[in-house]
Amino acid sequence: MDILQSLFRWFHIVAGIIWIGHLYFFNWVNGPFAATLDAETKKKVVPELMPRALFWFRWGAAWTWATGVLLLMVVFYHGGLLFDDPSHSWNKGALLCIALTFLSPFIYEGFQKCPKTKPAQNPKSAAIWGIGFIVVFLFLMNKWAGFSYRAYNIHVGAAFGTIMAFNVWFRIWPSQQKIITAIKNGEKPEADVVALAGMRSKHNTYLSVPLIWTMINAHTTWASSSWLILVGLIVFAWIGTQHLYKKAGKVKGF
Repeated sequence: MDILQSLFRWFHIVAGIIWIGHLYFFNWVNGPFAATLDAETKKKVVPELMPRALFWFRWGAAWTWATGVLLLMVVFYHGGLLFDDPSHSWNKGALLCIALTFLSPFIYEGFQKCPKTKPAQNPKSAAIWGIGFIVVFLFLMNKWAGFSYRAYNIHVGAAFGTIMAFNVWFRIWPSQQKIITAIKNGEKPEADVVALAGMRSKHNTYLSVPLIWTMINAHTTWASSSWLILVGLIVFAWIGTQHLYKKAGKVKGF
């Protein structure tokens, strides 16, 4: 079991670096760079660059998610780290919280289509609704299901990672295929397709920063006194990500 944990962690980290590295490249390097290109240059650069980058991006996402699920099963479900009390038995609360973790893309899609959240028009409102869901989710895991500090951290991370992988394969990649084809043919991509790919990629970037915190849960047990600390850290991470976006727009080429 120790050997399996080591191998799964190794594969998980390598795949995660490939995935998240490309995510940050797209959002903080390629985005501002592409805005400086004229149509003729884009026609030459985009069909050559983007399919290559998106290959590593989407398969990095797939392998990160798959090895993450394997680690979750080996370390927490089989390894007995799920509950604060090791003698605690599985209950309806635990099963519901695990179901919410892996059904998170459907909940997320509901937020995208809900007229009250309107993430495309009002990102702040969407963020508030998202934080509200996280608060409810953490409360259920800690107070009802009896999850340990490490367990509720990793399940928040697993929910974020599942949403992100869903976005990569079912929203960003299909949209990028249409965008790349249009640019290659000298056509203007459909505005709604470009907006969808950009918004979901941006959401993934915001989710990725607190996700990394949840992944290092074994080293952050000083924050175990209250599940509200994790909520505060997620808000802090999102504010930090916002500043990184602002910085990305100011970095210039020679």
